[in-house]
Amino acid sequence: MQFETESISQLIDRLAAVVPDYPEPGVSFKDLTPVFADPVGFRRIVDSIVDPFRGTFDLIAGLEARGFILASAAAYATGTGMLTIRKKGKLPREILAESYQLEYGEATLEVHRDDIPSGTRVLVLDDVLATGGTLNASTKLIERAGGVVVGIGVVMELEDLGGRGRLPGRHIHSLSAV
Repeated sequence: MQFETESISQLIDRLAAVVPDYPEPGVSFKDLTPVFADPVGFRRIVDSIVDPFRGTFDLIAGLEARGFILASAAAYATGTGMLTIRKKGKLPREILAESYQLEYGEATLEVHRDDIPSGTRVLVLDDVLATGGTLNASTKLIERAGGVVVGIGVVMELEDLGGRGRLPGRHIHSLSAV
């Protein structure tokens, strides 16, 4: 079967849906939800995104919202815990917050202040690395809470947007670059 020999990048290309002119005209959006819906594809994505970091983390952080899908599956597969990094106003206990710039405004991410024991090694997972703002804010939050970021894993990296440059010194593993 050809699928047994395809690379992880080929698998993503084959399964992802391309949505033209979304979220605005001229943009070609790659929707990863069909990748997550495919049982073999999803297992390969989860295994591939954590493989370079195996044995180096105690906790996996997932960014709202698609990062939750990856982080929960990866945490289950590796027998570790999962941390949710949420958008502003969604966490009920005492929080730490980190704001960052968007193209047209500002956004804020939050984490519970007591969810990361000091010195905990954290792997950060998300679906896409674009401009790097969300992942940069997330790593700052984890470190302010006392955690140690061991790496960042993403399914897809949009290289033209330069997000990797906003994360200097970080070990970043992307499964597919476009």
